[in-house]
Amino acid sequence: MTDKPDFQIEITPQVLLKAYACGIFPMAESADDPALYWIEPEHRGIIPLDRPLHLSHRLLRTVRSGRFEVRVDTSFHGVIDGCAQPGKGRRKTWINRRIRSLYAALFELGHCHTVEAWQDGRLAGGLYGVAMGGAFFGESMFHTERDASKVALVHLIARLRAGGYVLLDTQFVTEHLKQFGADEIDRRTYHRMLDEALAVTGDFHRLPEIVAGSVALSHLAMD
Repeated sequence: MTDKPDFQIEITPQVLLKAYACGIFPMAESADDPALYWIEPEHRGIIPLDRPLHLSHRLLRTVRSGRFEVRVDTSFHGVIDGCAQPGKGRRKTWINRRIRSLYAALFELGHCHTVEAWQDGRLAGGLYGVAMGGAFFGESMFHTERDASKVALVHLIARLRAGGYVLLDTQFVTEHLKQFGADEIDRRTYHRMLDEALAVTGDFHRLPEIVAGSVALSHLAMD
């Protein structure tokens, strides 16, 4: 992994987009640290969009049941607040004030998107990431109710497939993401896939703002 402090250049939303196009992304050491660091992992996590998606029977039932109403782009600040909260296995967050400001600006520009799982009028989980061309760069996810973030991820994958995306970058591979078929690839392979994805025009809003679970599942080749 390559960590480089950002003192050499002012990070604007436009600079951030150029960084993603070069295969790097920013992180902070903690929410209290005002500095950002450029990260370029030696090995990158991706969820292939051209393979059948494996879901457990329980998660499949949850997605289909409509237990969560899944929306996109209706609560950016709610999602980033949720992602910034300490959670199981994560006692601190890397989402500082500059991260919030930069991604809020990308949201206003239409490059940052949220997928939100709502339950009884309350945001129960979700995720956010950056879209460019035919690539989606997942940033963070959270849940306060069981399976909420998993349902959001299922809907994200369905939306990306429906919208013609070809790359879902998860940055790293976790046990959580392995359940969805996440792979780890080397830097050279990642850059080749990134270049190909940036030449594609994806449509994040090919599906409506609110999509039923049964509709999302219809866009997934299941195994």
